[in-house]
Amino acid sequence: MKIVFITPNMTGGGTEKVISLFANEYVKRGIEVTIMMFAGEECAYQVDPAVELLCVSAQSHGSARIRLERLRRMRDFFKKNEGCHLFSFCTMGTVFGALATIGLHCPMLVAERTDPRSSGHDFIRNMAYRRARQLVVQTEESLNYLPASFRKKAFRLPNPVDGSVPAPFEGKRAKRVVYLGRLEPEKNPGLLLEAFCGFSRQYPEYRLEYYGAGSLEQELRDRAEKLGLSDKVLWHGFCADAKQRIADAGIFVLPSNYEGISNAMVEALAMGLPVIATNCPIGGAASYIQDGKNGLLVPVGDAAALEKAMEKIAGNEALARKLSDNARKLREECPVDKVADRLLEIAGIRK
Repeated sequence: MKIVFITPNMTGGGTEKVISLFANEYVKRGIEVTIMMFAGEECAYQVDPAVELLCVSAQSHGSARIRLERLRRMRDFFKKNEGCHLFSFCTMGTVFGALATIGLHCPMLVAERTDPRSSGHDFIRNMAYRRARQLVVQTEESLNYLPASFRKKAFRLPNPVDGSVPAPFEGKRAKRVVYLGRLEPEKNPGLLLEAFCGFSRQYPEYRLEYYGAGSLEQELRDRAEKLGLSDKVLWHGFCADAKQRIADAGIFVLPSNYEGISNAMVEALAMGLPVIATNCPIGGAASYIQDGKNGLLVPVGDAAALEKAMEKIAGNEALARKLSDNARKLREECPVDKVADRLLEIAGIRK
């Protein structure tokens, strides 16, 4: 039995984190696992030495010659490992996997990890998805967007909660608002900066901390300076121990424009942080957060609503404690072993 996860790279995103959790869980059970990276060779997560990390191309873009070479290497691998199960965790991985296994017996499962409407490549994606035996989606909204023929073979699967997530913090929480994720447009980290500007006038003792890296970092730094927030905003970059660093934070914010299910948000809930998230497509936050019970939901792109939500938590200790106590129950609902079992069941693999 062999499972091959296909992904561009393992450089620190939520999807890559989920792959690492599944890979580590499966090798513990004696299943052979390869993580095939087709656009990079870096791995930011700790994976079991028994997991094979295979880079078939270190370049994210390239000429037709480079892409053909990537496909050749992938096909050579699948010929040697015919019968393995492909778990593709991105659209282009599905395309490459489908092409590389033409004529080979390599059952494919595809995991749709973000808003399918955001890809801009519906035709290419749908052609490749026909090759999949099963599709895994994260929310009902994502499922309903798929063509009817795909919905027949689609299953919903929650994100697993990492067993190494710190236990919920007990004590007085620090006056910190934290963001954990890539600094990219779809995550809209600038919305949090705008909301914090107003919030900071009401609660000047709070600091805003960004954990993550991305293309927007310099733009955000410049904006913070223009808003007069340079002394109140900290930039930590990507940190492998970010969960431990944010454990005692007073507020966790996910300001995304669209999102599958944010791994960072799920872990923040499991850690008992008071969480605020945008109620964005494809419904990932709303599938975990019951507004006012275990977190707060705000409209996408609404800085004023986000500011008010932060003020609500900062100014009401009883509410913050209630959100924390209810959120931490997620730890018992989605442990890695249970979600990994379900993924094998969907793929038709005997445990």
